Amino acid sequence: MADTLLTIDRSELLAKVKELKAAGNRLVQISCTLAEEFEITYSFDKDLALTNVRVMVTKADPVVPSITDIYLCAFAYENELQDLFGLTVPDMKLNFNGNFYMTAIKTPFNIATKKQEAQ
Repeated sequence: MADTLLTIDRSELLAKVKELKAAGNRLVQISCTLAEEFEITYSFDKDLALTNVRVMVTKADPVVPSITDIYLCAFAYENELQDLFGLTVPDMKLNFNGNFYMTAIKTPFNIATKKQEAQ
């Protein structure tokens, strides 16, 4: 079984996640990396085949919609996006408001934020 990677616009995310849920997929994980933009990958599994949905988000507009209405368990990943990367995830069902992780440095995986704070 081949894995799939779909890169979609942020505005399409909720519709795509609803479609995957309706088809019987389970949420496996949400990951993020930051280079020129935030690269957020949502991984879903059905019958041992992964579907990865990638959304690119600019540093100038670091907002990604919450999928906790569809998969409540996403709250842990979405809080991680906020605490470690400095993304904003509005309408999250279980929002720890920056207190999910206790870190010595605010948003430690967001190099741009750390550089700005140092200046």
